[in-house]
Amino acid sequence: MQKHKILVLTLGVIGILSLLVLAGCATTTSSDDLEKITITLDWTPNTNHTGLFVAKDKGFYEAEGLDVEIIQMSGSTVEQLVASGKSQFGVSYQEAVTFARTSSIPVVSIAAVIQHNSSGFASLKAKGIETPRDFEGKRYGGWGSPIEEATIKALMDKFNADYEKVEIMTTGAADFFVVSEKEADFSWIFFGWDGVAAELKGIDLNYIDLGKTDPALDYYTPVLITSEDLIKNNPVLVERFMKATAKGYSLAIEDPQEAGEILLNNAPELDRELVMGSQIWLQDKYRAEAEFWGLQKKEVWDRYAGWLYDRGLLENQLDVDKAFTNDFLRK
Repeated sequence: MQKHKILVLTLGVIGILSLLVLAGCATTTSSDDLEKITITLDWTPNTNHTGLFVAKDKGFYEAEGLDVEIIQMSGSTVEQLVASGKSQFGVSYQEAVTFARTSSIPVVSIAAVIQHNSSGFASLKAKGIETPRDFEGKRYGGWGSPIEEATIKALMDKFNADYEKVEIMTTGAADFFVVSEKEADFSWIFFGWDGVAAELKGIDLNYIDLGKTDPALDYYTPVLITSEDLIKNNPVLVERFMKATAKGYSLAIEDPQEAGEILLNNAPELDRELVMGSQIWLQDKYRAEAEFWGLQKKEVWDRYAGWLYDRGLLENQLDVDKAFTNDFLRK
C-alpha cells in the first residue's frame, strides 16, 4: 500500500512537471518559427534607419513573428531588389520611387520616415553662397544625377541667375567636408547628418533648405517601400512589419538616447557624438505635425511629380494613387 502511494505521487509529480515543460515550450517562440524577411538600406546605417534597428533589437519584429535581417544594398538598386522580391522591404526616397514607377518598376511607398525634406545645398561660410544666385561661378560636387542639375537650375532660375555659370562635378559618396575643402564649393547634404556634424565640429555653414525654398521640393526623403506583389498577395506580412516598425520609430521619438545607443550597437563604426546629436535633432522631425508617424499626403506626391514632369525629367505622368499608401500605418 505504501509503495502504491509513492508510485501515485511520483507519477503525479512527473505529470505536473511535464505539463510545465509543455507550457513553457508553447509560450517560447523558436527562431525556426519566425518568418525570415530582409529590409535593404539605401545607404550605410544612420539615424534615418534607427527605428528599424530599434524594432529588431527590442523584439518588436519577433513579437510579430518576424526574423528581420537589415542589409545594405549591393549591385542592384533598392527599388529593383524590392520589386523583384529579393528583399521584402527597403529604404528609398520619393524621387526614386517616382522614377521607378514611371519606368514600370512596381514599388510602393508605405511610410514617410521623416515628414519634411531635411536636405539642401550646403557650403562653407567662407564661400559666400547665401542664395542660389551665388551658385554662379561656383563648383558643385554631387552624385552625377540629372535630378541634381534640374534642382540647381530651377533654384537659380527662381533667383534670375545663370545656370550655365555653374561647374558640375561628380564627387560621388566622398565626405562632404573633404570635398568642400579641396574640390567643390557647395554640395547637397542631409542636415540631420552633415549639418549636425558641422555644428559639432564648430564649422560654420551656409545652408539653403530645399523644402523652404520651393514647396514642391518639400517631398518625403527617405521612405519605406515594398512591392505591389507583396501588398496584393501578403498584406498581413506588410501590416505586421509596419506595426513593429512604427513602434521602433515611436521609441526613437520618445527616447532618442536609448535609440541612439541601439543604432551604435548595430553600427559601432559610427561617431557616438554625431549619432546622439543627430538623433536629438531628428526627434521632433520624424513625425512633426502629422497625426501619426509615417503619414504621407497625396498633395506632396502630386507637387513633386508635377515639378519633375514640367522639367522633362519624367517621360510619363506618375499615377500618384498607386505610388504610396497609408493603409498599413498605425492610426
